[in-house]
Amino acid sequence: MPLAGPRRPRPFRVGPHVGAALGTASSRCACPGRAMESGSWLLGGEFEDSVFEERRERRPGPLASYRAKFCEPQWFYEETGSSDDVETLTIQKFKGDLAYRRQEYQKALQEYSSISEKLPSTNFAMKRDVQEGQARCLVHLGRHEEALEIATNLENKATNTDHLTTVLYLQFAICSSLQNLEKTIFCLQKLISLHPFNPWNWGRLGEAYLHLEPALAALLASSQKQNSFTSSDKAIKSSCPHSGKDSLLCFPEMLPESSALSVETSSGNNQKNDKAFKNIQNCMADERAAVLLETQMKACASFTRTRLLLQLAQSQQTSFALERNLKTQQAIEAKMKGFSFKEDTLLLIAEVMGEDIVPEKIRDEVHTEVKCVGPAALTALVIESSKEFEDKWFRKIKDHFCPFENQFHTEIQMLV
Repeated sequence: MPLAGPRRPRPFRVGPHVGAALGTASSRCACPGRAMESGSWLLGGEFEDSVFEERRERRPGPLASYRAKFCEPQWFYEETGSSDDVETLTIQKFKGDLAYRRQEYQKALQEYSSISEKLPSTNFAMKRDVQEGQARCLVHLGRHEEALEIATNLENKATNTDHLTTVLYLQFAICSSLQNLEKTIFCLQKLISLHPFNPWNWGRLGEAYLHLEPALAALLASSQKQNSFTSSDKAIKSSCPHSGKDSLLCFPEMLPESSALSVETSSGNNQKNDKAFKNIQNCMADERAAVLLETQMKACASFTRTRLLLQLAQSQQTSFALERNLKTQQAIEAKMKGFSFKEDTLLLIAEVMGEDIVPEKIRDEVHTEVKCVGPAALTALVIESSKEFEDKWFRKIKDHFCPFENQFHTEIQMLV
């Protein structure tokens, strides 16, 4: 016999584990007259009455036309008369953005600074945008230290991977404008540690290593002129003015003062010491040449990974994206010919740099969710030093390609 009207379904049972997970242990069922057993009934397990209500019939006749709201160019310069503080600040930000677009950086900076003072502390999103705008204006105005201070503050306050990625791109722009190759490379390395399957950052890293090569060559030439090895020398001076554990422009320390080579006054020892100095000088020249070769290897490895990632993405691209992909691959091929590496070396580099390139991994990288974590946990996602990055990506190639380093230190110890 058919029912006279719609029947209201009864709440459905769930297992105790699901109920406990949903926190329903002490809840009451919304269905009147029925008590919910502890941990047995799912909260909200009944349909709303509105589901069973009859829909209103559509009125006959033509539908009213939809009128989209148009915003005229630079509409935010008009008087809006809004009493909403957030809307007023948003309009002011648009004015700053337009000034930045017109390369009126001082005017844009004034707009952004004015907004920053008025923004409530709870409006995190706009505050980040405004501070980034301030930093970019400061870069164009030549005030790089202030820009870096803002970028560092944003990095410390980042709470998810999207925020951190944006800040690292900002730092990259600042360091590139400063032409600080070491910091530029480190920014790119941190970006790659967050997004290892981004081909464009790998390409930028390869370019940065190429730009580092002339700086190393100039440092090599100057250090050879500065270091004089005579029989009266008591120690070999270090040739690196930027010494530090994370420095990319450093050659290994020549010899610490504690291991200085003392020279005997006797004529017999002088000849022996001259030979030792000459051997050390030759070893140091070879070591500097090895540093240059290692830099070329890092650039080649970075370009190789860029090409591998672009080749994998090529089948899924069309139009201008595919055109850019193919042009970049052609440019990389031209750069690779300039390295003059042997075929077996190039095959080894390609094998090492493509070990983790699997379509499934790249698909997960493209569709990955934003990781919302605290600043401390977010810091753990990126590398702490260039050495950490290069050990991870280039160590296998370096061990096969540059076994000279260990030999150099052994010879130095023998000569001492």
